[in-house]
Amino acid sequence: MRFLPDDKGVESLARQIKMTGRAYPLFQIAHMVLERPERHNVEFTIRKDATGAALQPLFLCVLDESLWISEDEAVRYTLDRHFGTFYQAEKTPIDPPKGTYTFVAQCGLSGEVLGPPNHHDYQNRLRKLHAERFSRMPFDMFKARVRIVRDEAIVKKWLEDQSWKVEFVCLNMPEPLRLGTREEVEQHFRATHQPNMIRSVETQKMSGKIARSLRCAALQRLVRQAWEEQCRFPLQTSTILSQQFGSHGLQFFKINKNQTHVAVARPHFLDLETNIVSDGVKRMIAFVNEHPKCTRRNLIEALVPGAVQFMALANAPAPAAPAGADPAAVVPVVEPATPPPELTAAIADLHWLIHQGHVIEFADGTMETAKKPKPRPVAAPAPVETVPSEASLAAEGTPTASGEESVSSSGPVAETAPASEAPAPILEPVASVPAVSTPVLAPIPDEKPAEPAV
Repeated sequence: MRFLPDDKGVESLARQIKMTGRAYPLFQIAHMVLERPERHNVEFTIRKDATGAALQPLFLCVLDESLWISEDEAVRYTLDRHFGTFYQAEKTPIDPPKGTYTFVAQCGLSGEVLGPPNHHDYQNRLRKLHAERFSRMPFDMFKARVRIVRDEAIVKKWLEDQSWKVEFVCLNMPEPLRLGTREEVEQHFRATHQPNMIRSVETQKMSGKIARSLRCAALQRLVRQAWEEQCRFPLQTSTILSQQFGSHGLQFFKINKNQTHVAVARPHFLDLETNIVSDGVKRMIAFVNEHPKCTRRNLIEALVPGAVQFMALANAPAPAAPAGADPAAVVPVVEPATPPPELTAAIADLHWLIHQGHVIEFADGTMETAKKPKPRPVAAPAPVETVPSEASLAAEGTPTASGEESVSSSGPVAETAPASEAPAPILEPVASVPAVSTPVLAPIPDEKPAEPAV
């Protein structure tokens, strides 16, 4: 089984990540999805052996989409829960049992009255109750829990129940049909309605709320155990989340080689020596490098003094009308003040840096610049094999093609010169200065850690 994050919730999270530009730990989002059942779905899938047979089949009740691992359990549940959909019980008065009864037998576990032990239907009722409700208990131990009751009210109630005959009328049938016992009802249901109401499935997906309220005890334990394992280490849920976020165009990267983050862009080092950028961008890069763990508020306030106060005043709510004021009086509308061009340029530059991956803003509001990648090691050149000349062969005393040996007086043959070194890497093309557009002003977030809203 798997826990599948809700598609609408993932879409909302992806929209928020794109809007804020912040990088969120993938495991933190997975824990947030698993925290509430309405944020995910549960998918059950059967396993098959080498021959293609199901190791553990699954059965679905079509009426309420409840899932079961046993066909008999599914049939009993459907008859108990949806009995009125298929059958209707009708009582017909009959003669009460003859004789005088002063005591009856009563089950000590369920409290059901079984009748006098000398009644002809006593043994049938006793074994039926054991098979339906206490089959895991040995019959002798169950029988020992039956007690004799001499209460006149209980005896009288049993006599009244025996004065009626219960018949079951089959509904939605082409011809009227009456059944005398519950066993006949179950047989009729299996032959008539079971193929349409109970079906075998290989895969079934349901919401987290429905999965938490499954009536099958074995599946309840399975869901609980799988949920606890995912809460300890949500690797499976994180893998599914990465696939869903990837379909929305988000990127992934690791911090310290072990913590995966999701963001709008991967970290991309900005080399100020080879790329032409504006002075505002240079100042931002320098400030983030000089102030580790700084926040957006710190950066904007350092570059544009008074910007935080201006944003607070610009986003403050309008004052309410005083009590008792004339409603017909015209309230003057105060237009928001125009932001200074320095603030507009700083917000635009920071937006560009974050969405290009040059600056990373984490979920807790802290920022850092993308690190310079380590140079890749240059592979050593392969040795060049040279064909020996006749002069070198003669110097070594090796017979030449003519079959004669020649002696060289010039000494040993010089070694082959090493191959030239690898060419210098070609610099990346110079990036153009980003166009600064006037963005829509938004309140600068606080330094408190933020969680994505679902």
